[in-house]
Amino acid sequence: MALNPTGTAFLTLDMQNGIFDMASPPATLVPTMARAIAHARSIGIPIIHVGVSFAPGYPELPKDWSFNPQHTFRQAQQNNMFISGSKATEFLEELCQEGDTKIYKYRVSAFSGSSLETVLRSMGVRHLVLCGVATGGIVLSTVREAYDKDFGMTILSDVCMDRDEEVHRVLMEKILKKQAKVTTVDEFIKANQ
Repeated sequence: MALNPTGTAFLTLDMQNGIFDMASPPATLVPTMARAIAHARSIGIPIIHVGVSFAPGYPELPKDWSFNPQHTFRQAQQNNMFISGSKATEFLEELCQEGDTKIYKYRVSAFSGSSLETVLRSMGVRHLVLCGVATGGIVLSTVREAYDKDFGMTILSDVCMDRDEEVHRVLMEKILKKQAKVTTVDEFIKANQ
């Protein structure tokens, strides 16, 4: 499906030093994602990098996790991770260029606690191209919320990953394709020459 660059944005999700270091992605992930981003730029699709960042002291997070001890950000808070301005919150430099938009969030979905929806609406965006780490985290949460916000979506499955390959496979083959077009970088480039 050829996309209208005027109404489309390309989102990289949690492609930050701190998350990337923990995820142990395959060596091909970043070069393949960089190729997709370069192509999107070449046809006029704006690039938005979305990641997680917290103020010192974590005022965005609860002090008591007893109600939800497995919460994703409990470990970050306990280990003083993802503090605004730290190396962990920086986006991978291989994927960023001056002029790209950078948005920080406080929860798993790219929309939760961020300005993403406001930015997308102000740009006139109706369709999102998504990729990132992890499929069972930010990708799943963002797709579900974007679907409820009436955005069309394309997911680049070969530049999404999850530590659990079976979770990635099931989400891509069974779940996410109900809300978005699931494709590969090569197919995305070929459809949008």
